[in-house]
Amino acid sequence: MLPDLFVAGLDVVFVNLNPAVYSVERGHYFARKSNKFWPCVSASQLTLPMRTALGVDRLGPEHDVLLPRFGIGFTDLVERPTPRASDVSPAEFVAGAAALLGKLERFQPRIACFQGITGYRYVHASFARGSDQQPALGLQSPRVGRTRLFLVPNPSGANAHFTRAEQTQWYDRLSDALANE
Repeated sequence: MLPDLFVAGLDVVFVNLNPAVYSVERGHYFARKSNKFWPCVSASQLTLPMRTALGVDRLGPEHDVLLPRFGIGFTDLVERPTPRASDVSPAEFVAGAAALLGKLERFQPRIACFQGITGYRYVHASFARGSDQQPALGLQSPRVGRTRLFLVPNPSGANAHFTRAEQTQWYDRLSDALANE
């Protein structure tokens, strides 16, 4: 398992499905080079202040532990590492959603950004009982306390539905949502 990089006062906490075994072995979030997270978030306006302060053009997995001091953190919906997200059971997602809601209420980041709809559906289900509202990419209407919820495409290299340019645009939209918050 990867340690939560989730503390009070964050601007954004990235909520991931669960850690890949590969990432856990390396001790960093999104360690696999085929994952689009680091190249895309590095190309976005969201991380410009961090890249400038760190003196780098591109952030990488080794920077994950530094980002909380710049207002960006990480957590996983399910802590158990697996080779594939499809190895996580629905019961694990349900339990993880309940634990995540507790973390969000405790730490109150400005925005919780869900990386992919799969995990967000379990959180959304706790708000949407009796509603036909379906989650869509972008800013969501429910809040957890003061925390806004935002949904971006899953950056996994296995997600071929979105290009790197499109993924980067979603991180730019997240940056805009923070600016307008």
